[in-house]
Amino acid sequence: MYAPFFGLKHEPFSIAPDPRYLFMSERHREALAHLLYGVNGGGGFVLLSGEIGAGKTTVCRCFLEQIPRRTNVAYIFNPKLTVLELLQSVCEEFHIPRPAGAHGEPTVKEYLDPLNEFLLRTHAVGQNNVLIIDEAQMLSAEVLEQLRLLTNLETNERKLLQIILIGQPELRDLLAKPELEQLAQRVIARYHLGALTADETERYIRHRLSVAGMTVAMPFDAKSVQRIHQLSRGVPRRINLLCDRALLGAYAVGKGQVDRAIVDKAASEVFDREHGGATGRWQPDRRTAWSIAALAGAALAAVALLVYSWPRGVVAPPTAAASAARPLTSAPAPVASAPTFLTAADLQSRFKSLSHDERDAWRELAPAWKLTLATDEADPCAAAQRAGLQCFRSANSTLALIRQLDRPSLLTLRDADDKPVYAVLTGLTNNSATLQLGDVSQAVSLVSLATLWRGDFATLWRAPPGYAGKVVDAGSGAIANWVGTQLAALNGQPLAASGAAWKAQVSSFQLSQGLKADGLAGPTTFMQLNRATGVDEPRLGAANAPRP
Repeated sequence: MYAPFFGLKHEPFSIAPDPRYLFMSERHREALAHLLYGVNGGGGFVLLSGEIGAGKTTVCRCFLEQIPRRTNVAYIFNPKLTVLELLQSVCEEFHIPRPAGAHGEPTVKEYLDPLNEFLLRTHAVGQNNVLIIDEAQMLSAEVLEQLRLLTNLETNERKLLQIILIGQPELRDLLAKPELEQLAQRVIARYHLGALTADETERYIRHRLSVAGMTVAMPFDAKSVQRIHQLSRGVPRRINLLCDRALLGAYAVGKGQVDRAIVDKAASEVFDREHGGATGRWQPDRRTAWSIAALAGAALAAVALLVYSWPRGVVAPPTAAASAARPLTSAPAPVASAPTFLTAADLQSRFKSLSHDERDAWRELAPAWKLTLATDEADPCAAAQRAGLQCFRSANSTLALIRQLDRPSLLTLRDADDKPVYAVLTGLTNNSATLQLGDVSQAVSLVSLATLWRGDFATLWRAPPGYAGKVVDAGSGAIANWVGTQLAALNGQPLAASGAAWKAQVSSFQLSQGLKADGLAGPTTFMQLNRATGVDEPRLGAANAPRP
């Protein structure tokens, strides 16, 4: 209803888990890293807890997309089951048939025996098995004990069934009970997914609006975003409910900007203010004042169109709706038209304004890093190294990696004769990139860019003291100790006491940052470590609107 009014293609704050709107905060990345680490950790239980609407399902969806190959997954959505029902559900998820000779009422043994046989058989051919149980706070103590017994089947190296428990905070309290101590001791990784910070809330809102096609100014001002964070407590689902109703309210009264008063009015409708919590339920049969106002606004617009199109010289008959419209002194601001990005042909026509010498391109990139390169500098990377910076090059990069590393960069494009042309990338969104074309910044669609770019990418990063330009492993001395200290501080954990622990910490961090988890600290790992620890480095901006 309100999307076109705000220059959007879709309504951005649906509570449906649309993968297009996926937003992974640092906490979500850490939670994902714990799940992936747990699967690779040799078995046992992995615990993920979080408030209602905190994004546990989002993390689980990402986990299922990144789960290692040759892994069989059983997913239990409704855990309010008896022991027999649980075993039956697990066997059905793993496609394990009930024994052919079984008849009459099923027994626990009839499901346990083929399940154990399945685990042994799949392990023998190099497959892993993962059981995921959602809403696990509803599991009974009897069922939890049976799950513990399922993990007894093991080899010398690992357990044959990995169990992931996902649930609300009550799950932690449940596992803290004395009678479940044996199970609690088998939890090899646990993470509680907290709410978004104020800054993450702002980025979350902006991200969803961007995916929905936002081409004009953000419809939430700073005070309204601050109020949204306060009322939603940083819980994504509550943010969605509140923002959706606030946009509807602004549309109903013809405002192109959501202010704090509109947010408060929206909160009174979607949240139970008396108890300070969210109702979490829409009431389609209860027409709110804003919904009525929005429908009335649509009716007024139709009447206005009818009056405007009435033949000249003929007086339109007065209507009640038209009379009601008279007090409105201003119409809603028109929606800005979507920007037109450069096509591949347009970009090629401007290649003459780009650098054809890589050294010139490095000089164009240098100011973003507060670095000055002389025009006669033969080796820009050597000059950068003297200033504490390192050059990084990749011949087969992706836009996803560049977005992840989040820093101004050099892209090597190819002209009609397949000769290299260098462009400085200064901004990146979901559908466009901003390139520096001479003295002008210009947005180009990612589809057009991909036809001229083959993955050649270069950038700078700030190296820590003692870095010698080599990949760092657990035995690299002082620089390895520096890496371990940074990771320990980030995770609130003690410094790794062994090489294996150091590698595990590095792998966990790499997974949380979307990098290959090899346990070795290379340039991309250092870049993400700089980003996580707040090292002063330039960042990519949102792609600028194209200039005429």
